Amino acid sequence: LVSLLLIGIAAWGIGFGLISSLRVVGVAIAVGIFLFLIALVGLIGAVKHHQVLLFFYMIILLLIFIVQFSVSCACLALNKEQQSQLLEVGWNNTNSARADIERNLNCCGFRTFDPNETCLSDCFRSHQCRPCLLVIEEYSGMVLRFVGGIGLFFSFTEILGVWLTYRYRNQKDPRANPSAFN
Repeated sequence: LVSLLLIGIAAWGIGFGLISSLRVVGVAIAVGIFLFLIALVGLIGAVKHHQVLLFFYMIILLLIFIVQFSVSCACLALNKEQQSQLLEVGWNNTNSARADIERNLNCCGFRTFDPNETCLSDCFRSHQCRPCLLVIEEYSGMVLRFVGGIGLFFSFTEILGVWLTYRYRNQKDPRANPSAFN
């Protein structure tokens, strides 16, 4: 479900012109496809009662849990100063995201508005633009808390999946020959 959601959000962002960075969309789609394939491995392992597939599914799900839990905790632990530094690093390292932010949030420049620079925002024509840092900071704290909370929720469902897989993996296959377990 999460994998299809990731793929759908990436397609929606491209379709409505909210995201023009193919790297961001490509990463979201790749992660969605990876999660879909992992879920498929778990499903096939459970249906076929295949011990090896269930073991790999359990290990990969545990690794995904560790990464997702770590990222979620980091999102929830960032203070305003760290958020500002992280935003500035992102602003300085990508041009396509910068153009998307200026166009969608109607702001120009990061810390200060400079009328001599080029900007894709509508407010640039009237030279009445706010710096993008102020606009982004309005949303960043809320988005980080939301993403961190959703990530924590799904990370605990993943650890539940690891536990259930471990329990199911060690059960006898009811379709197998009963004398094979002696």
